[in-house]
Amino acid sequence: MGDRSAIVASVKAPGAFFAVLARNWSFFFLLLSVVVFSFTGRNFFALSNFQSIIHLATTSLLLACAETFVIISGGIDMSVGFILGLSAVSSASTMQILYAAGWSPLTSVCVGIAVAMAISLALGFTAGMLVARFRVPPFIATLGTQGIAIGIAYHICGGFPVGFIPPGLTEIGNGYLFYLHPPSGAWSFFARPGSIAPTQIREMVRVFPVSFFFIFLALVVLWHLLKNTRFGQHTYAIGGSMDAAVRAGINTRRHLVLVYVLSAGLAGLAGVIDLFQAGTGNYTTFGAQLELFAIAAVIIGGASLSGGKGRIAASAVGVIILKVLENGLNLSGVDPFYRYIAVGLILIVAIVVDQLFPDLF
Repeated sequence: MGDRSAIVASVKAPGAFFAVLARNWSFFFLLLSVVVFSFTGRNFFALSNFQSIIHLATTSLLLACAETFVIISGGIDMSVGFILGLSAVSSASTMQILYAAGWSPLTSVCVGIAVAMAISLALGFTAGMLVARFRVPPFIATLGTQGIAIGIAYHICGGFPVGFIPPGLTEIGNGYLFYLHPPSGAWSFFARPGSIAPTQIREMVRVFPVSFFFIFLALVVLWHLLKNTRFGQHTYAIGGSMDAAVRAGINTRRHLVLVYVLSAGLAGLAGVIDLFQAGTGNYTTFGAQLELFAIAAVIIGGASLSGGKGRIAASAVGVIILKVLENGLNLSGVDPFYRYIAVGLILIVAIVVDQLFPDLF
């Protein structure tokens, strides 16, 4: 009897190994990418480079989290990239007008953020109502809100960046926890030492961007919301089977509205963060690339476009994979168009893994 159990275990072991590999392939691919680019990419392993990757991925991580909730619920949001641009433009324009009118920088910034978030949430509510109340396919509903976002943004900025915002935003958005100037031994928290001349800035060592703490806190909150709350459980249930969710007593209409409001809210928050990092309210027609990037990251993280599957942590890994790939190929001197090919191939691999191992995630 013992020999038979050992034989069965030995037969199942390879299957279990491949199951673990398939479930966590994105994590292994990320580790492999870091190892490869450490040899091929100049200064890839520098602390500043890793900090730059995470810092520049802040907005992409928020958009991926937005898409995670929507995709798990069985939908898709094609407007998050354009809502990001609208949020950045509307908040910058509001700040510019109020600051020029003599309002204090703090008040101007707070009102600008509130206006951007209100517009974003309104667009999310509109998309949610179209999907939940009028049963419009999510793809079409969010294309509609995408068009609204494009029109409002162009009306505000005319296609040009909005500048002349209150001072100090970029210092917050691009700030670090700790600054050190090795030649002089000067150091400080949250702002570079006042004794450092502009010509010595290149010699500064910066550790832990402020964006690290913000995105870590956001990911923890969203992970808890999806994994440990009734809201998250209902999101999985609706994506798994709408009929079963209705029979279980879930108010699917209200919940779907909340999912799209959350998605738009995260996109609006990403737009505010982009304003803090760039120092101008930028709007371009390349917003579609941002949302496709976010969708690709979520799929690479193991979510299924049919709904019912997905994880915040895995979506975050998907974003980091794409950012590491972009950064590593750039440092390795690879032509830019090859990056799109690489992203496409990774996305295909993610879909194939989902089809071959549908019950693992």
